[in-house]
Amino acid sequence: MAYIYPAPGVGTAQATLTLSVNANAGDTNSLPLPSLQDITLNNANDVFSWTTLDNGSKQQIATTSTNSLAMNLVVDQTKFFGTDYASATAAGAATSTAAEYGVFGLSKDKVKVDFSLYMGDEDDGTNGPTVTGEAYVTGLAPTVSADSPVWVTPITLTVDGDYSFTTGA
Repeated sequence: MAYIYPAPGVGTAQATLTLSVNANAGDTNSLPLPSLQDITLNNANDVFSWTTLDNGSKQQIATTSTNSLAMNLVVDQTKFFGTDYASATAAGAATSTAAEYGVFGLSKDKVKVDFSLYMGDEDDGTNGPTVTGEAYVTGLAPTVSADSPVWVTPITLTVDGDYSFTTGA
């Protein structure tokens, strides 16, 4: 059995997430998101239920699923607010990069992104799986407190369609 081992602190083996602007084919992996505290990969199938008069139990069938990635991120000023948000909004998504928009700009302007989540190496040292897809950045709510003196925000990638994945072997 091979476990996926993201190896916190080991640069080449850790879980990594990168975003790029979907409308700009030249924007490949332009915004790596550092400082992820946790990652949850969600795949929630909807279920249609019905009853019939001759059966005491419900019948159910799986329908479409709702996919998302949820995580917490320690806020980095450049990654969060972008390298050139004013130029990105003026030029539009077709020619701008995710790095220019920043996480906040991608969410605020409702820019569809391509994402790539490398889940980390496997415990035997081989490359682990990568999950990819198209999504919208949502759920930003940066907070800071006396007990947590750096800004931390939840972030959700609401997936448009299916996930794709490759195994590392």
